[in-house]
Amino acid sequence: MSVHYTLNLRVFWPLVTGLCTALVCLYHALRGSGGARAQPPDGADGGFPLLKVAVLLLLGYVLLRCRHAVRQRFLPGAPRLGSHSTFSPRHFREPSLGILLESYYEHEVRLSPHVLGHSKAHVSRIVGELVRAGRARGSPGPIPGGALALAFRGDFIQVGSAYEQHKIRRPDGFDVLVPLRLPPPVALEPRSLGAEAALAPAFLGCFVCALKAPPGAPASRWLRDCRPFADGFCVDVLGRRHLSASLVLRWFQAHLQRSLATVRYSLEGRCRVSLTPGGLEQPPTLHILPCRTDYGCCRLSMAVRLIPAVHVGDGVFLVAPPPSPSPSLVGPLPELPGGLRTDALWGVNTARQEQKLLSWLQERAPPGACYLKCLQLLKALRDLGARGLDPTAATQWGRILSSYVLKTALLAVLLREGAPGQGWDEAHLCERLGELVQFLRDCLLRRHTLFHCVLGPGGAAAEVGPLPKVLREAAPVDLLAAFDRHARELAAARLLSTWRRLPQLLRVYGGPRYLDMCPQPGSQRTQGFPEDQP
Repeated sequence: MSVHYTLNLRVFWPLVTGLCTALVCLYHALRGSGGARAQPPDGADGGFPLLKVAVLLLLGYVLLRCRHAVRQRFLPGAPRLGSHSTFSPRHFREPSLGILLESYYEHEVRLSPHVLGHSKAHVSRIVGELVRAGRARGSPGPIPGGALALAFRGDFIQVGSAYEQHKIRRPDGFDVLVPLRLPPPVALEPRSLGAEAALAPAFLGCFVCALKAPPGAPASRWLRDCRPFADGFCVDVLGRRHLSASLVLRWFQAHLQRSLATVRYSLEGRCRVSLTPGGLEQPPTLHILPCRTDYGCCRLSMAVRLIPAVHVGDGVFLVAPPPSPSPSLVGPLPELPGGLRTDALWGVNTARQEQKLLSWLQERAPPGACYLKCLQLLKALRDLGARGLDPTAATQWGRILSSYVLKTALLAVLLREGAPGQGWDEAHLCERLGELVQFLRDCLLRRHTLFHCVLGPGGAAAEVGPLPKVLREAAPVDLLAAFDRHARELAAARLLSTWRRLPQLLRVYGGPRYLDMCPQPGSQRTQGFPEDQP
């Protein structure tokens, strides 16, 4: 993707004018402080005419500021009341949706690869030092108290939209998996809950991890060796010890704080770092703020979510905490059937397989395919649809149409076609975006099922390579199963309404202001979703 830089005249000309004014003032101050020695002889020029240059620049700035009013005065516009102008707005064609989308993409959605590259490199350096410090502090083995501890494996895995080339707007948020290393006597037996008939749909995508003895290890000796670890990091589920996501997350946050205290001094010259603890629904977040003495390129304030992960094979990780079971859930989590416990539930992360799938599609896509651009615009469409909603409805809208759901919808459409064809070039951007909106609407209305791209029927194993046994035997996961029928129908109605009003929304909320021939959008609802049916 090429980089296009534009000159912001609203900032450039005031800066130039202020700089020239400061130079003129400095010149006259130095000239006046020189006394009689600085006085030029009669008939000689006093120096470079900086004052004249400043006046000319100020005049140019005023003319540029008035250019819009001059154009409105001399260009034909809408006929005023009582006017007999022969010009009509019908002679001037309104910008098409493709022009509006391209303008909105360039001005509001697309971010500079240069800035993104520098931000990712900065995050890698900071997180790398933090993880290495955590590995040195907490290697597996006896710790005070006689327990066996977890430890950092020493590496980290960058996941999310910033590393899949479809992040939008600002590169200030990143997701990083921090793999954990178990003590040598400990082995895990992960199991999917997708086949549990009595379980609520929101929990069908979760996993549990039971402890098991390594092959050939005596059961009695293994139980004795693992007892300290089991007492510190496990809970009882159905008579077996299972690794607890909440206990691991609590240890992870404390270990991050200790590791951060180790490297904070060495990072003072480059940035300021702080750690915000997570909770039941969010992992801890590392905040990176640039220092005033750091003159590096593209320094931004960034938030990095550090997610503890347990490797289960072939690049698949179980992560804590698991996804939120319901967007409308208030209070403690409900009791699970069959003796299951909510603190023993883990989520699954298949970012490596999804990255392989995107690379497989890119290899088979024709030059100039716009499927990633469609995904970025679909995210922007989601953000436009959230405007005017109250906080509760906006949160529900964002959970239903999360970035992961939108990416899965794009992958489902592409895999249904086999690979991006000639119909995915830039000339068909509007048609492909409309196709994605219609597919999402059908999924929300239960006309189609939006399965997880790896944990779906058949999955994408042929494209991403071998999967571990726990995923091959897992039941298909519906990403929208956690939401009730009413919430999905309201989301479908608002999604379709946002798509129909997209030209008006783009005219108001994005793009250059000279695209002013589109009508203003009507007043938006400020409470809840729209009442019109899809």
